[in-house]
Amino acid sequence: MTGRGLRGYVPPGPAGRRLAVISFIDSAGTGLYLAGSAVFAVLHVGLSDSQFGWAMAAAGAVGLVAGIPLGRLGDRVGPRRLLVALQLWRAVWFSALGFAGDVYSFTVIACCLALAEAAVSPLTQVVVAGAVGEAHRVRTMAILRTLRNAGFSIGALGAAPLLAAGTVWAFRSVVLGDAASFVIAAVVLARLRLAAHVPAPPSEGGVLKALAGVRDLPYLGLAGLNSVLILHMTLLSVGIPLWVVSGTDAPVGVVAVLTTVNTLMAVTLQVPLSRRAEDEAGARRCLVGAGVALAVCCAALAAAGTVGRWPAVALLVVAMAGMTFGEMLQSAGAWELSYRHAPGERRAEYLSVFNLGFSVQEIAGPVLFTGVVIALGGWGWLALGALFCLAAALVRPVAGRLAASRAAAVPAQADVTESEPASS
Repeated sequence: MTGRGLRGYVPPGPAGRRLAVISFIDSAGTGLYLAGSAVFAVLHVGLSDSQFGWAMAAAGAVGLVAGIPLGRLGDRVGPRRLLVALQLWRAVWFSALGFAGDVYSFTVIACCLALAEAAVSPLTQVVVAGAVGEAHRVRTMAILRTLRNAGFSIGALGAAPLLAAGTVWAFRSVVLGDAASFVIAAVVLARLRLAAHVPAPPSEGGVLKALAGVRDLPYLGLAGLNSVLILHMTLLSVGIPLWVVSGTDAPVGVVAVLTTVNTLMAVTLQVPLSRRAEDEAGARRCLVGAGVALAVCCAALAAAGTVGRWPAVALLVVAMAGMTFGEMLQSAGAWELSYRHAPGERRAEYLSVFNLGFSVQEIAGPVLFTGVVIALGGWGWLALGALFCLAAALVRPVAGRLAASRAAAVPAQADVTESEPASS
């Protein structure tokens, strides 16, 4: 890669570069934890597999409920201030996680962590826009995602010798290392300079009022389509690995190869692909392309279950390539459309609504893949591919309706302003 090409991976301005540091540190700590989280919970906390699953489901439910109220709070107090507080909150509860001793303490801690996780992504989008400006927002989000992928990999590699040691303090050092990464990220974030924040009007009606963003039906419709497309997350972590083992003749070791393919593609292609989503039309095309790419992935997975060992490996590589293109295109399109159509004074709240799909897929995704798609075999994958195609077909009309509703709101607001009597 040339020097000019490498500069494309550097965020603009000091604030953008500081965000890059935060993203890398945060993700390296998270990668350190994710590599050993299930092992820590089962071997050292003493949870059974089912208890671990129920604890994670409870945490997912907390995240589903907490995201929108926290987004509204971010609009009131400022996204950076709340994001700093949430990073410190995560540090506290990850430190506590290292000393969890039973299913009850583990579940409570997991729920407290999920409360923060639900708001981090939408708040980060608002902070990025305030740090680098509208023109560089999508490219900067792509760079941060690329750095997160690299950080996850490095963190996971760092966890390997600690997991091999197998002692309780080795596992505790994994979660304490993650806690330290959040403290460092909070300190760097607190020094970030952003555009002046204009607080949202005081809320009325508490948490129920915070759900007001859900009543914006065109925006909610687009969020629903996005929720279908982000099933690629569970497809990567659950669907493909289990299908390799239970539905194909491919060697189990190919799972590591497929993960490497995903990481390399995401690190090298996310930033260039994000340039396609820097306006309304381009973002729509990206979401349509994401649905098509994910459908290709599903078709290749269905075919992989019908052939021998090495043809199955080739088809699985095609499937992973399709999944990764779908992942990258969905991210780029969603960054642009979710932010573009979120009202400025309620932006964090609206982005929290849009991001509900992440919590939904964490809860429902594993059940969908294990209980329906994989259980039905090749037909299950073809049905999922059809669902992705349907989502892709609906993107343009739903996004068009959303854009039209925003355009209609502008003259309506102007009419209201003109009709107000002048103050004396």
